[in-house]
Amino acid sequence: MSSEQKNLFVSEGHVTTTQRWALAGHQGCVVWFTGLSGSGKSTISREVERELFERGLHAFLLDGDNLRRALNADLGFSPEDRAENIRRTAEVARLLAMSGQVTITAFISPYREDREKARAIAAASGCEFFEVFIDAPLAVCEQRDPKQLYRRARAGEIQQFTGIDAPYEAPETPDVHVRTAEFEVRECVAQIVDFLLPRVQLATAQV
Repeated sequence: MSSEQKNLFVSEGHVTTTQRWALAGHQGCVVWFTGLSGSGKSTISREVERELFERGLHAFLLDGDNLRRALNADLGFSPEDRAENIRRTAEVARLLAMSGQVTITAFISPYREDREKARAIAAASGCEFFEVFIDAPLAVCEQRDPKQLYRRARAGEIQQFTGIDAPYEAPETPDVHVRTAEFEVRECVAQIVDFLLPRVQLATAQV
């Protein structure tokens, strides 16, 4: 802790997280999508957000590219900057979860340690954290290549690109394992929503 931080104090409001969840009618949580570029994270996360919203839940999507262009615009793609990208995102996600949002994040987030730190940030505020592995083989992601990033990485135009010259550490025990090369988008969305609904709704009885 820096000397400046020693002069900072936590400010507690008069509305508790439990009260916010009661008003929302369900528990807030963090749903962390991870996977290679081109695996389907953005497509599926948008559909999950829409499905939850249509079912009456408060849901909000934090997309990796969007945050890279705004809150995290000052960060590069070194391991250190990737870690800071995840830390900042996890802090935003936990605040949204505390407010009653089912907060969905869609980030490559290639390192297990960083994802575990994100889980710990959520847990420290009493929020559930669900890791969703959007899984597609590298060859399939390269074939899809919706943003032409793999082509540019192979050509040397992009450095430290995950899956090419930077590692991706796949989750060992994800809460949900979605195989997008084997199932249609609607099936993947249903798998995730079916996992989430009872866990969010069961918590309501505890609020």
